[in-house]
This record gives sequence, structure tokens and C-alpha cells, in this order.
Amino acid sequence: MNKTIVEDLLEVTLGLMNHKANSYSPLALAYIGDGVYEMFVRTYVINKGNAPVNKMHKASRELVRASAQAKIYYLIEDALTDAEMAVLKRGRNAKSISVPKNGDVTEYRHATGLEALIGYLYIDGQIERIKELIDLGLQRFHESETK
Repeated sequence: MNKTIVEDLLEVTLGLMNHKANSYSPLALAYIGDGVYEMFVRTYVINKGNAPVNKMHKASRELVRASAQAKIYYLIEDALTDAEMAVLKRGRNAKSISVPKNGDVTEYRHATGLEALIGYLYIDGQIERIKELIDLGLQRFHESETK
């Protein structure tokens, strides 16, 4: 598979080629996946067109909250490989010390599963796959919201 410029940049700049994604705990994967997911969501929001920053922030915030991530978890399940599904479930089942202040524990765990999958793919250098899954999830999310 040919690497994209972004994948080359990640390998050289961040040193990702020296890491094995499966050597990290599910919560460590979720930690990095949270940041990667937010970056993709912010890019998605800004690509929808120029808008006041507070409106872009609100749109992004709606998509990065645990309830939206949990919904996307279910919306992309059918598109995952067996290996990706295993990572998703490992993240979902990871026992975190913290619990959400204003959220549902089940939603929080599913959101953690999604973040772990994204973190896994990121460390593994599968940036195009992350984009594909997030695009699919957001498309299905918006379709389900308009029904």
C-alpha cells in the first residue's frame, strides 16, 4: 500500500513507525484516540464552511461528547474487520477509574471503545482507515438524526 504524505509525516515526525499498537493498554489507546478523533471532527466541521468560531465549537462539541461517540460506535460496527472489532470491545470493556460526571456509564464505555479503536489505528499508521470510519460514522449519525 502506498503511504500518503500525512502517513509519512506521522512516521517521521511522531516516530509512530517504532511503536506496536497492540502493545498499549486499551485506555492508553483511548487517550490518544480521543485527541485524534477531536482533530478529525474539527476538520469535518471546518470543511462544512466558514462560520463563527463559537458555532464551529458548538458543532464539534456535539460530536465529541460521549453520547455521540457511543452512537457512532454502533453505527460503524458492521464496517469493522474482526481485528478492529476486537480493539473496539477491548476499549469498551476497559475498567476506568474515572466515571463521567454528567453522563451514562454505558455511553462512556462505548465512547472509550471508539476512542481506543481510533488510537489503535492512529498508532498503527492507518490514517485513511480512521478517516473512512469517522466519515461513515458521521454520515450515518447525521442520517439518523434527520429521521
